[in-house]
Amino acid sequence: MHVLILGGTTEARRLAELLYATPGLDLTSSLAGRVAGPRLPPGGVRVGGFGGAEGLTAWLREHAVDALVDATHPFAGSMSFHAAWAATTAQVPLLALRRPGWAPVPGDQWYQADSLEAAAELLPLYGRRAFLTTGRTGLAAFAHLDEMWFLVRSVDAPEPPYPSRMEVLLDRGPFPLDGERELLRRHRIDVLVTKDSGGGATAPKLTAAREAGVPVVVVRRPPVPEGVAAVSGPEEAAHWIRKRLGRAD
Repeated sequence: MHVLILGGTTEARRLAELLYATPGLDLTSSLAGRVAGPRLPPGGVRVGGFGGAEGLTAWLREHAVDALVDATHPFAGSMSFHAAWAATTAQVPLLALRRPGWAPVPGDQWYQADSLEAAAELLPLYGRRAFLTTGRTGLAAFAHLDEMWFLVRSVDAPEPPYPSRMEVLLDRGPFPLDGERELLRRHRIDVLVTKDSGGGATAPKLTAAREAGVPVVVVRRPPVPEGVAAVSGPEEAAHWIRKRLGRAD
């Protein structure tokens, strides 16, 4: 049985770890290639795009894929729709592994935005020193905010266009709560910007913001394909694979 896992996320790596060395299972993980030096999962690995939904369909057929798991990042754009189209066309069973989004708790000051551009419009209403944790892509949406100062955290260095008043922090999660508290204090952050990525690796920044009374602009997740079977954790996805393999135990 050949399983293709889409995504370089924490959940995708964990799923590969759970399935690795399972008798009768051939495992391939596909990474987008947007991060230099990614953490590679066990098993077979391919890096780069497929060439759209048609390219993914061709790959599924050429490599005799028996099951497809979409474990891409919640903000991976159109990849989930490509996966749904390709799975239907190639008649390959598809499972979506989607981590739950974050939810505000008492004390949070959250302001929702539908896009990075909408988040940029809101920012000047809530602060002048922003902690921008939306990744190195998409900084062009904030490039015109010359009156603001940004602390930008990303795995790799961003490329222009980006804000003129900016300090870049190259780091990779998980990020401990004490470190997030210190970042907000040292840089005098008065507004946080984040995508609703979910998961625990980067959630401590939300706790630190709540404790410090810092408002948070949250970019909502894009839509996902309807009618696709979905689970929220790698263990559930591994069970789905093993059940198809006849090893549900």
